[in-house]
Amino acid sequence: MSIPNFYEPNILLGITTYTLSEESSKHCAQVLRMKAGDALNITNGIGTIFTASIATPHKNNTIVTIQSQQTIPPPSQKIVLGISLLKNAVRLEWLFEKATEMGVHTIVPLICERTIHERFKMERMQHILQSAMIQSQQAWLPILESPCEYEKFLATYKAAQQLIAHCEAGDKANIKSIQASNDCILLIGPEGDFTPKEIEQALANQYQAIHLGPTRLRTETAGIFALSVLKNF
Repeated sequence: MSIPNFYEPNILLGITTYTLSEESSKHCAQVLRMKAGDALNITNGIGTIFTASIATPHKNNTIVTIQSQQTIPPPSQKIVLGISLLKNAVRLEWLFEKATEMGVHTIVPLICERTIHERFKMERMQHILQSAMIQSQQAWLPILESPCEYEKFLATYKAAQQLIAHCEAGDKANIKSIQASNDCILLIGPEGDFTPKEIEQALANQYQAIHLGPTRLRTETAGIFALSVLKNF
């Protein structure tokens, strides 16, 4: 049986004992039914993994003994995914979960001209990223930004390699021919695609236009497919 993993952003380096949050304690004591002496791993989401064992299990405040800690260097490749919000929250949640599992560095939800969306629930989306990080046994939690207007994004975010995927006719490189940089921005538009104006704005900001193949993909599918091609493993 694999050792369970937990996310505790407030855990400090160098400590010998720690009290898990109420959420982690409940999962530990009631869901997993862990007992004194059972092993677990804890990450702070910023590169440290703590190996620990349960000293006192409790549904509200489980106490653990820290046995060792390991610092994991940040991934050398940093991909910023700027992707349009979706009207269907379930599909957006799936996208964020899978992007986290794949090791994306930053996710910026975009508000484009053709974006149709409901209220963005930041707290829930953060929780999805945290759960995906734990499930995929990573030590670095992706950065999730608040929804950003498309033009503001272009003015704010810069990288050595800047890519925009769109479905309009024109000169576009096949994503599979792209040599991915360690400093990369990837733009994915809404279901109705970026407008010609938005594409022109990106090109004027030194973005390279790319296509993702012969079929038209949903936004969340396009995002995950593109990440799978660009991610250096």
